[in-house]
Amino acid sequence: MTHSRALVVSIHDVSPVTWKTTAAMLDDLQSLGVTTFSLLVIPDPHHRGHFLENHAFCVWLKERADSGDEIIIHGTYHQRDRKPGETVIQKLITRFYTENEGEYYDLDEETAFNAVVKAQSDFRKIDLNPTGFIAPAWLLSIPAEQALRRAGCGYTTRLGNVLNFKTETQYFSQSMVYSVRSTWRRVISLAWNAILFWRLQGNPLLRIGIHPPDFVHPAIWGQIRRSISHALVDRTPMTYEEWLHIHGQG
Repeated sequence: MTHSRALVVSIHDVSPVTWKTTAAMLDDLQSLGVTTFSLLVIPDPHHRGHFLENHAFCVWLKERADSGDEIIIHGTYHQRDRKPGETVIQKLITRFYTENEGEYYDLDEETAFNAVVKAQSDFRKIDLNPTGFIAPAWLLSIPAEQALRRAGCGYTTRLGNVLNFKTETQYFSQSMVYSVRSTWRRVISLAWNAILFWRLQGNPLLRIGIHPPDFVHPAIWGQIRRSISHALVDRTPMTYEEWLHIHGQG
């Protein structure tokens, strides 16, 4: 196994709402040999309660960070209100590709900047200082991307790449990710990710993005476990921060 071949397992939508499922997922994946995770934390998911209001969750999150996991800011609310006069393309992306969760898809720079700075401040209240920001559904407008730079974020990721703001270096690697909202989506996801896993065999970085609903679908979770087990044969599990640091540009 070599650090030149990496596996990043990222757990999306981490919050008090998904805490129980997330913890169970982490325990299961650790049993396979995953030693570290990138945890994408939503500050206030769908306005259902800010993470700072749950002391036990904050203690757990800090413990995960102290044990080597990376904490990443994952939007603000993970929710985007529908807007009048949207084009067909906008509707397809924000309603079909993601179910009204593309919060940063068309956000202006100032709004994004204020939201990110507020989130950074909130995480610092529990002695966490995330360097990464990943937009919900990886949908990040160009103005919002500029806001991340202004706010001092170190990097972001989109579906197809990791972007280091410090060096403006892009690492191309399509993330595996599943859609489980319906039977036909699950069937297509299984087929697509099987192909994608094979296609990425020669890529130095393999990214597997997991969401809490994946855990309750046996076929989906089974493929995730098999993919990770296979990847661990010759890949080193690490966080995005570690990946950037190892490449001398973090």
